[in-house]
Amino acid sequence: MRLRALLDTDALGLRLLGGDDELDRTVRGVMTTDLRDPSRYLTGGELVLTGLAWRRDAADSEPFVRILAQAGVAALAAGEAELGAVPDDLVVACARHRLPLFAVHESVAFATITEHVVRQVSGERAGDLAAVVDRHRRMMTSGPAGGGPEVVLDLLRSDLDLRAWVLSPTGRLIAGPKVTGPALPAEVCGELAAEHLAATRAGRRAPHRVTLGTAPSRTFSLFPVRSGGHRPAPAGSGRSPQAARDTRETVLSDWLLAVEADAGDWAEERVDLLYGVTQLIAVERDRRDAARSVRRRLAQEVLELVQTGAAPAEIAARLRVAAPVLLPGLGAAPHWQVVVARVEWEDGQVQAGPVAQALLEEILVDPLSTGPEHSDRIAVAHTGDEAVALVPLPAVAGEHDGSETGILAEALLEAVRAPLTAGLETDGRVTLGVSAAVHSAEGLRGALEEARHARRVAAARPGRVCAAGHQELASHVLLLPFVPDDVRRAFTARLLDPLRDYDRRHRAELIPTLEAFLDCDGSWTRCATRLHLHVNTLRYRVGRIEQLTGRDLSRLEDKLDFFLALRMS
Repeated sequence: MRLRALLDTDALGLRLLGGDDELDRTVRGVMTTDLRDPSRYLTGGELVLTGLAWRRDAADSEPFVRILAQAGVAALAAGEAELGAVPDDLVVACARHRLPLFAVHESVAFATITEHVVRQVSGERAGDLAAVVDRHRRMMTSGPAGGGPEVVLDLLRSDLDLRAWVLSPTGRLIAGPKVTGPALPAEVCGELAAEHLAATRAGRRAPHRVTLGTAPSRTFSLFPVRSGGHRPAPAGSGRSPQAARDTRETVLSDWLLAVEADAGDWAEERVDLLYGVTQLIAVERDRRDAARSVRRRLAQEVLELVQTGAAPAEIAARLRVAAPVLLPGLGAAPHWQVVVARVEWEDGQVQAGPVAQALLEEILVDPLSTGPEHSDRIAVAHTGDEAVALVPLPAVAGEHDGSETGILAEALLEAVRAPLTAGLETDGRVTLGVSAAVHSAEGLRGALEEARHARRVAAARPGRVCAAGHQELASHVLLLPFVPDDVRRAFTARLLDPLRDYDRRHRAELIPTLEAFLDCDGSWTRCATRLHLHVNTLRYRVGRIEQLTGRDLSRLEDKLDFFLALRMS
């Protein structure tokens, strides 16, 4: 704003005492001081407010004004409450240094002037920043990206004094301002992500206000970064923010913008500006998603070859193509691990495969890394409701040797369990299974089955977010071939013969029902849908299975026994 605008605002009660020809100076901020030397706190362009407590006699005015002029302040405003009038020696000193001087009437509080200047300057900066954001948006949508989200976060910091960070739904820090300042701790990122996911699932209108910690507390406003730059419906539109799509399709993959400020106090124009920032960040998000398409296609091709029983030589050829893409510069063929994930919603109304794919890509990213390049080594495909990741490892110890090298199932979820639980609310589950490392195409099919079995073990556990690794299968799945035949026959007969006999007599299909029920991880809705049964019919059949065998299919131990019996039969 210009100095001239201050005189046009009657509520400020300012009277010009000198500097008529300097009124076109720009005011960039405001500072109140009674220090004899405030230079360390000045950056230039300020309107300095003073109560004159620094002035002991007339000789003090000259050095004080000289310090202000050398710092490049825009003007000085002196209060009349202390001395009754602005002293002549101050007027003379300001005229000598060509520093505009205002008198502030004793009835006007400095806080009133400060609030007015800050509001005007912030509004102008917001307009300038909006133009910059719009220019960046046009540049990013029409050509190569120019610096990523960090550029606009730096603009927010420098022009609006707003600190902001881009976070993933699991609380991973994707981008922050490059300017110096304290980093956002990992635990704070996790809490913000959890609060955002919970608010989104509850249908609360963004931005979401969150206060963390005590003495001192920190307040954040959370804005969703939607794919394609989608913005929630405006207030009063009569349209629900979720009307266009089910939030469960994207809640576990959308980024968020965390701004350390209370947006509840902002004018609508500033809120709109921040939504413009999220749209700009969404362009970068979509660009990174597009870059993953090659890795997704490679994973899909390898998965299809493995699942259809293709020759190891054919699978190995595809792996040789994938290795340079996933591990550029690696001289030798890597080892591989397989990770399987499933996202399930109780009503079964959301296509879960793409959700699981996006989530698994996020979970497999190193949480300590930032920037676009760290996700280049992740290849995830999806089939049905399941996502499968092919993870290359430069070097590991021998297969199935108990080594801790590579991905560990529980470690994948340790840092993301709280945010994911908030996003899943009361109607969703995430389960993961991790295979051991294999070093050849021949071992990939076994690794896929191993990861799937591990995920089923995880699904049998309580909780919204569960994982299991290959180590937990060593006691049964990997040792099944070594169980003596007579032991296998006795075990399966004890559990399954009563069901087979009942099926022969009544054509009740209890064995197929048991297989489907375990394959659906005990989900009544999904199992009934798969078998084309009413849920009550399914409950009747499961009850009959429990009655005939004396087992309880709600218990993990009994589920595992049935699973092993079916496998050995």
